[in-house]
Amino acid sequence: MTDRTDTMTDGSIKLVVLDMAGTTVADGGLVEQAFSRAAERLGVEPGSDDHAKKLDYVRATMGESKITVFRALFGDEDIAQRGNAAFESAYAELVDGGRCAPLPGAAETIGKLREEGRTVVLTTGFSRVTQDAILDALGWQDIADLTLCPADAGRGRPFPDMVLAALLRTGAADDVREIAVAGDTSYDMLCGRRSGASVVAGVLTGAHDEAALRGAGATHVLASVAELPRTIAGFTAVDGFTAAAGAGRQR
Repeated sequence: MTDRTDTMTDGSIKLVVLDMAGTTVADGGLVEQAFSRAAERLGVEPGSDDHAKKLDYVRATMGESKITVFRALFGDEDIAQRGNAAFESAYAELVDGGRCAPLPGAAETIGKLREEGRTVVLTTGFSRVTQDAILDALGWQDIADLTLCPADAGRGRPFPDMVLAALLRTGAADDVREIAVAGDTSYDMLCGRRSGASVVAGVLTGAHDEAALRGAGATHVLASVAELPRTIAGFTAVDGFTAAAGAGRQR
């Protein structure tokens, strides 16, 4: 297999780590629907104040590992595990029912990035079973160089583990500054910043708005992931960091 990084300039973006639901895959409220089904199985009455509060928390923590969300909501580990299993099952049912589609331009963007010599990794806060169900539904089994879920890396977002695992497993870059991360949630942005990526792009096709994305450290906010190739074209990560460091010293 040809090492595509050989064709790229030193210091350019060589590894691109993309979120799935809300970034490259249309969510359409599936997370909220699946959570509502799972919560009802755990005895949370639909339409109740408790349901509303828990749903608000789910919205606020979009992008985080789902088992972590259930642990925070229900406390008890057994209940959290049962809730997460019910959520994954409900989400898979919705995907199998045709409720899953690529966002406009997403597949073309992934293809373009790889054609440019960049390595592309798809990540998610879902389990491997659910991630594979989405990839199968879209026919995306081979669209990226690698796919990762929290269990593959150790911890999910907002920890940097999946981005760093992408780097270690692909060997695509020599420096974390040669990484770009894109996602639709504040947790994606935190994950990207904590990993040391020089481009941490928030997209407005998913859960969180521009204020939330910038508040969590987005270096760029894009209308969609389709704008990412142009954003990173010609970007020299090391030079960008050198300039930023120089500006910091001048204060």
